Amino acid sequence: MSDHIVLAKKNPAPNTGDLQYMPGFGNDFETECLPGVLPQGRNSPQKCAYGLYAEQLSGSPFTAPRGTNERSWLYRIRPSVRHNGRFETLDLPHWKTAPCLNDHTLALGQLRWDPVDMPTTPTDFIAGMRTITTAGDALGQSGMATHVYVCNADMVDDYFFNADAELLVVPQIGTLRIFTELGIMDVAPLEVALIPRGMMFKVSILDAGADGGARGYVCENYGAKFTLPERGPIGANCLANPRDFKTPVAAYEDKETPCRVLVKWCGQFHVTDIGHSPLDVVGWHGNYTPFKYDLRTFSPVGAILFDHPDPSIFTVLTAPSGEAGTANIDFVIFPPRWMVAENTFRPPWYHRNIMSEFMGLIEGQYDAKEQGFVPGGMSLHNMMLAHGPDAEGFTKASEMELKPVKQEGTMAFMFETRFPQQLTRFAAELPGLQNDYQECWQGLERRFDGTPEGRQD
Repeated sequence: MSDHIVLAKKNPAPNTGDLQYMPGFGNDFETECLPGVLPQGRNSPQKCAYGLYAEQLSGSPFTAPRGTNERSWLYRIRPSVRHNGRFETLDLPHWKTAPCLNDHTLALGQLRWDPVDMPTTPTDFIAGMRTITTAGDALGQSGMATHVYVCNADMVDDYFFNADAELLVVPQIGTLRIFTELGIMDVAPLEVALIPRGMMFKVSILDAGADGGARGYVCENYGAKFTLPERGPIGANCLANPRDFKTPVAAYEDKETPCRVLVKWCGQFHVTDIGHSPLDVVGWHGNYTPFKYDLRTFSPVGAILFDHPDPSIFTVLTAPSGEAGTANIDFVIFPPRWMVAENTFRPPWYHRNIMSEFMGLIEGQYDAKEQGFVPGGMSLHNMMLAHGPDAEGFTKASEMELKPVKQEGTMAFMFETRFPQQLTRFAAELPGLQNDYQECWQGLERRFDGTPEGRQD
């Protein structure tokens, strides 16, 4: 059997390059590569068309309420029980899982890093994962981890699934092709992709950066899956609109050559050899799916008279916890937008927060940090540690003419969690750790003047 990839031919959504997608968030989709793959009026017929096997992939307990019940029916060349042999342990030393308490000597503080260097030897997406923080407990299915990936090689005969968490992938340099069991997504900088817990995939690099590699960020969500935030008084529109989320059409890889399946399970890694590709789903239907989203389609809302709203108005996705209004994770972006507020300090205000904030910059400049925070870099402000604009940003915002200004050419994001984020040894010892970061606030000197003249300032 020759190796080849087959994609579904019919789909109502327009082409994006050589791929097709189905629009909508949380929809029940159906898609097939060959006519008649999907049984009608049933899920598990006595005999499936084309000699396929029917298999259900469940992303929730069977008895979860209808609004949160997720599953997809897959019609595949081999059932998943044939996609592994005897497992052996695998060492991926830079990928850590919570709980992962401090194994370094770096003291508590506000932290910021330069971009992580690209590898100098062939490194694929999985081997290139570098954990920066962990939070919560993966075994208790709460919390998260933040990672940076740096890679310069494709996963050709290696395939991976994560039993611990879903993965939110945020490219910063280079376009990734993510081939999942349910279809293929091309994900470029300023787009994000979500790979559900337990779903098999591999990653290749379509468009490498100037140094031949790809770099980006990953949020590993151990808890309840990401969903759209409630809009509350905002109403039915704006923020991330459901129609802008794109789920891939069915695609399968017909490959009968030696392959490996890598698994992350309870923080440990395992590998098994098989003689074929596990990406063999010829058709599927359901609502447990991967998807991609273009951050440029986010419709921001904000103050149109005075004051600076809470950053929660920029939430793209949220992973709820058991406590109402307190997220396991919020994925927040700071996109291009107009700033028009009157008599208002426009950058984010100084604050301390019960949430812990990991921040990255995809492109441009973040308005609260004039220097030092560069694309590909990252910062960590843990719970109750004060942060806010640097001295230069404060001065500029305090003295600027308050005319309408458009923030352009920028995209920053934040992975925010209710848990403290524990720093890994890798992150603590990175050469790009900015030891002088806290000096950015040293220029914020005493300005107090208690006289009547001071009141008029």
